Amino acid sequence: MTARMTEISIDCADPARLADFWSGVLGYEVIHAEDGLIEIGPAGRSDAELLDAVRRGPVPPTIFLCRVPEPKKVKNRLHFDVSPVDGTQADEVARIEALGATRADIGQSGEESWVVLADPEGNEFCVLRSLAPGEFALA
Repeated sequence: MTARMTEISIDCADPARLADFWSGVLGYEVIHAEDGLIEIGPAGRSDAELLDAVRRGPVPPTIFLCRVPEPKKVKNRLHFDVSPVDGTQADEVARIEALGATRADIGQSGEESWVVLADPEGNEFCVLRSLAPGEFALA
């Protein structure tokens, strides 16, 4: 028996704002929206195609953004790591900051190979090294 990660849920105050932000970061689009709940994910698959893909192997999860009344209070216990695939880490950090991210200090030493950012609601995530051609090679 095997399970697949198919969705990630994020509690937030403004689902539409975070849907715009994370869609811009990840190249996702809004799949479903209703009052207080928005699902974003990769574009271009019918439900039947997606179900078949999930049964065959891991696929990128969709993200549910759920409105809740409580504000974020402490450092995340779980966070996203994103890797640039078509440019440098510095260029990707600048692009994501232009979408609304801010630099976050969670106690880094300054020697890390990643950059810690926070989304518009303060959820921390990391931008890792670039995987772009010319920036990264396996050996």
